[in-house]
Amino acid sequence: MYSPKKIAILGSTGSIGTQTLDVTARYPELFDVTVLIAGSKVDTLIQQAIARRPRMAIIADESKYLKLKQALEPLGILTGAGTQAVIDAMTLDYVDVVVTATVGYSGLAPTLRAINAGKDIALANKETLVVAGDIVTDALNQSKSKVIPVDSEHSAIYQCLVGEDHQRVKKLIITASGGPFRKLPLEELDKVTVADALHHPNWSMGAKITIDSATMVNKAFEIIEARWLFDVKPSQIEAVVHPQSIIHSMVEFVDGAIKAQLGTPDMRLPIRYALGDATRLYSADKELSLENMSNLTFERPDADRFPAIKLGHQALERGGNTACIINAANEVAVAAFLNNQIKFTDIYRLIIYALDNAPYISRPTYDDYVASNRLAREITVQRIKNIQY
Repeated sequence: MYSPKKIAILGSTGSIGTQTLDVTARYPELFDVTVLIAGSKVDTLIQQAIARRPRMAIIADESKYLKLKQALEPLGILTGAGTQAVIDAMTLDYVDVVVTATVGYSGLAPTLRAINAGKDIALANKETLVVAGDIVTDALNQSKSKVIPVDSEHSAIYQCLVGEDHQRVKKLIITASGGPFRKLPLEELDKVTVADALHHPNWSMGAKITIDSATMVNKAFEIIEARWLFDVKPSQIEAVVHPQSIIHSMVEFVDGAIKAQLGTPDMRLPIRYALGDATRLYSADKELSLENMSNLTFERPDADRFPAIKLGHQALERGGNTACIINAANEVAVAAFLNNQIKFTDIYRLIIYALDNAPYISRPTYDDYVASNRLAREITVQRIKNIQY
């Protein structure tokens, strides 16, 4: 008799996490959510656990643990708290697949533990490969673990490469919507509000990734992630603005052919594909109509409007801990912008400041990455304190 895959969701209360719960609920014969892990949203985690009855629920914020335990212990649901509990959960024997739906650097350590434990990864946390792609790749080479990307762009590339000779790939073409400021006059970028930046034209996402989309830092990260996922040279990856968000990415081959993956801008599609281990599951979600494809346009990213996009190639060319510094500074800067501490255009400036002031390490160890992340954050925080308007 078929046994459902046992799923752990790292970041269950976020946008990808909640959509993963939606997807798994539609296929109860295929998926059993056994572990739910959240950062600090304990009330939402409790609601999810009551509804789905996992074997275990973990809150990273230890100050919220008592509330979690009191709510779930009477239901027979195991509970845990803290960073180490999150990492240790990756080795549980009632976990087959880990959905890394958390945002930022916090996904690195648990993902590495899951890989070392031989768990399959549905990777939605791009920062894991951005921060330490070399170490993650080395771990995968020594593990039975398999990674299927959940990011719509990398899922599209993954799908386009099925059945193809990877040596015949000429170029990976990552699409970008252009976000809410694609047509905004450059002189007005200094004045955009948090509400403006969170108003994405096509996608419904969490606050951090939505801001990353508006700055195009997410595209820099996706270039880095693609290099590690698909083992291509940085020169073989390019980004193109595609405002309709219908084509999620393309692959050009040496014979001139280009394969593209099309779909509605709905993250449940790549989530289904990853959880199904590249098996296409029937869906009753909204279909893509021919009318949606009647006006597909493409344009080169505006380097003046989106200076951050070049960071991806720069990070790959320089190597070492460069991408780790970029990610750390960006996380701090985005949080400051969301808290109305800095201007939108300060995000890029703060990243460059961190790159100029954090020590460069050409061949970092895991401990070096940890130290680089911490120092880059400290540098960026201090710089924010010195900003005056």
